[in-house]
Amino acid sequence: MGISDRPDLQVPLFLVFLVIYTLTAAGNLGIITLTTVDSRLQTPMYFFLRHLAVINLGNSTVIAPKMLVNFLVSKKTTLYYECATQLGGFLVFIVAEIFILAVMAYDRYVAICNPLLYMVVVSRQVCLLLVSLTYFFSFFTAIVVTPCVFSVSYCSSNVINHFYCDNVPLLALSCSDTYLPETVVFFFSGTNLFFSMTIVLIFYFNIILAILRIRSSEGRKKAFSTCASHMMAVTVFYGTLLFMYLQPRTNHSLDTDKMASVFYTLVIPMLNPVIYSFRNKDVKCALKDFHKKPCQRFNLT
Repeated sequence: MGISDRPDLQVPLFLVFLVIYTLTAAGNLGIITLTTVDSRLQTPMYFFLRHLAVINLGNSTVIAPKMLVNFLVSKKTTLYYECATQLGGFLVFIVAEIFILAVMAYDRYVAICNPLLYMVVVSRQVCLLLVSLTYFFSFFTAIVVTPCVFSVSYCSSNVINHFYCDNVPLLALSCSDTYLPETVVFFFSGTNLFFSMTIVLIFYFNIILAILRIRSSEGRKKAFSTCASHMMAVTVFYGTLLFMYLQPRTNHSLDTDKMASVFYTLVIPMLNPVIYSFRNKDVKCALKDFHKKPCQRFNLT
């Protein structure tokens, strides 16, 4: 059905979300490029940031192209296996983002609370292990949940009240017992959110305590400002997921869910490059140098 079924809104919505997706792709591709080619951005923080950018770009790309096409066609359709593939891809990237945010919280905890041991504790091997575990859990969730959602019978309505294939509007169409897939979805979403949020809260609690022990008021203000931006993005991301998946089905409003989904599938991936990177002095300097000497940086001269 898309975001709205009003014909007069299709073209304006297409233009709005085309701009959002273009900015998302440009911002995250820029982060991936800069953190790959610039020698100053080879620390663990930027390693994790690069993977966050990959995940954000992947999440938006799974959703946005099909969504944009549907704004311009009179009959919005999706194939059965195309729908299953989109759900699987969405689960991979959304779960990966949940855990990469927790990994980044750990990275910031070590950097602020143990700065002298930072490069030892967060070594390259540790970075690779944490990122590998992130992708492992995300693929495992997708491999289990997607077949479970599509194992039920869909013999009733074939109108999906959403702008992409998500498990809640799909299960609402089933004419068979959905207790098992609903339980599986609730278990995975609840478990992933609980563990990742617990990790983030624990690390940021210790970060705040460490910041409060800083004697310089200017130093505390600067540190709090950095953490506030990060926590604002984390709060919006986790808040929308909790709203979507951890409320009883009887209270679900699919139209409201669609608005919440827009934030964590399209808006947050667009904002993350700004929140995490473009306010950073090192990234700004790397971006300026990249524009001045792109050939030398790629060793083409």
